[in-house]
Amino acid sequence: MSVWSPKPAGRGAVRILSIAATAAATMVILGIAQDSSQAPPDLSQTGLYADYATKTVDPRNLAYSPQYPLWSDGAAKRRWVYLPAGAQVDASDPDVWDFPKGTKVWKEFSFGGRRVETRLIESLGGGEMRFASYAWNAAETDAVLVPPEGLRGVAEIRPGIRHDIPGVLDCQACHVSRRAELLGFSALQLSADRDPGAPNAEPVIPGMINLTTLIARGLIRSFPDGWKERALRIPAPNPRTRAALGYLHANCGNCHNSGGGLDVINLLLRHSVAPDATTEPAIATAVNRKGRFRIPGAEPGSTFLICPGDADHSAVVYRMSSRNPLRQMPPLGTKIVDSEALPLIRLWIEEDLSKDTRIPEAE
Repeated sequence: MSVWSPKPAGRGAVRILSIAATAAATMVILGIAQDSSQAPPDLSQTGLYADYATKTVDPRNLAYSPQYPLWSDGAAKRRWVYLPAGAQVDASDPDVWDFPKGTKVWKEFSFGGRRVETRLIESLGGGEMRFASYAWNAAETDAVLVPPEGLRGVAEIRPGIRHDIPGVLDCQACHVSRRAELLGFSALQLSADRDPGAPNAEPVIPGMINLTTLIARGLIRSFPDGWKERALRIPAPNPRTRAALGYLHANCGNCHNSGGGLDVINLLLRHSVAPDATTEPAIATAVNRKGRFRIPGAEPGSTFLICPGDADHSAVVYRMSSRNPLRQMPPLGTKIVDSEALPLIRLWIEEDLSKDTRIPEAE
């Protein structure tokens, strides 16, 4: 198996390597360097497959599935991670892991039973990551690098709505704030104690790696001692609350977290697995709190981020239900409202939250 090998990238600020094969210039956007000369031009050169013709995945690439998937307009997704031999993931920060140089993560998107795109993130060490997206041809015989601005309308999701492959800045928007992250491959997402109520839950296939097997195989270090003794889960008084908080963690917490660029507004929707975490951020920063956003047509002062017992005056619900580009949440990567998660969040707000809501420690 031959794998394309670029020139070593320099160290320093987070470097996002553009997904254009032909552009060679380096540009600086928002203070983050982007080198567009490094991405392999074809998916076959990234190391995902042992046999590209038969699409046989290299056994060194470990399949996994997050328990709370990111909503992607109903796409069927498959994921793999490659960790270099002898290397370990550093979990010194339990919420945001540090991956060794050479780590690769692939995510494959399919619509209507056909592969449409495969995304690649590679750790270059020193906090630098390379991002690339590859578009499959109609016959699924080859996938090539897309231009830096991405590709629009590559596959039909439903009549009149088509899927877009993101550009490099779209990747940056979700994966890079003060530091680069591999989203979906984390302690909570890989917990063996999977939430049966998680919206859009994906099947766990035998052989998939999880947090327990990562620890058993010595692929992770500097993690809290408690991770060996008990599988991680979101403490919640009932199954619906657990599922709702998990959905917000995966679909909103990528931006709304204490280490992201939006922490200044103090709306924190990422669940923390740190041993010293004592409160649920989504409850502490969203419930019974008014924000600047006002639901159109609502009386001034009547919109809350999350209004207990009143989903219609909760900005979270309104923005989840909108696909107006200026109002929708999440703001990127989706053109269709999540019809499974939206009713869950509404019922959670209307039936499980009260004015004095607190999330107690689970049994």
